Amino acid sequence: MKKAEIEEFFTRLEARDPSPKGELNYTNPFTLLVAVVLSAQATDIGVNKATGALFREVSTPAEMLALGEAGLKQHIRTIGLFNSKAKNVIALSELLIAEHGGEVPTDRDALVKLPGVGRKTANVVMNIAFGAPTIAVDTHLFRVSNRTGMAPGKTPIEVERKLEKRIPKKFLLHAHHWLILHGRYVCKARKPDCPACVVSDLCRYKAKTTV
Repeated sequence: MKKAEIEEFFTRLEARDPSPKGELNYTNPFTLLVAVVLSAQATDIGVNKATGALFREVSTPAEMLALGEAGLKQHIRTIGLFNSKAKNVIALSELLIAEHGGEVPTDRDALVKLPGVGRKTANVVMNIAFGAPTIAVDTHLFRVSNRTGMAPGKTPIEVERKLEKRIPKKFLLHAHHWLILHGRYVCKARKPDCPACVVSDLCRYKAKTTV
């Protein structure tokens, strides 16, 4: 996809949704971090159902430790891999208190040192909580980037780096959300809704669906 086409691609996505938002519920950077950790291999809807009551009770690392691992598991037991996720959330809460004064760090290097936090999670937190122009490559972004020809790559990090180089700076802050939502609701894995796609004519995907 050429530079002008990428510019047009995001111009159209912006026109359709000027202020895109993530779909995980949270109250502050800490609860956002917890929600993103819990969302690995789970749906945002499922995570939101589990964290509704949890985040009314817990909003800080200290409160999470007071709840304890067993208490946390009671809240998140409907989420896949909840046992390991509970251990990670308790461990990252301990580390936030011990090394960051109970605050969520704003830089990627510090974030990825937290238990259960990888590069994708760190990028999501940096983008949503702190307004950093990061690109978190999940399955949706990976699929859309390769299908459209915008930033084809064999690994998430390869796609991430290409997107950072190719997306015009004025679109970088919201690009992550536009691409996720586009992949989730339009450019779906099994049957993309090409007839409803506002960027279909720019897309390089050869097996476009028809009405």
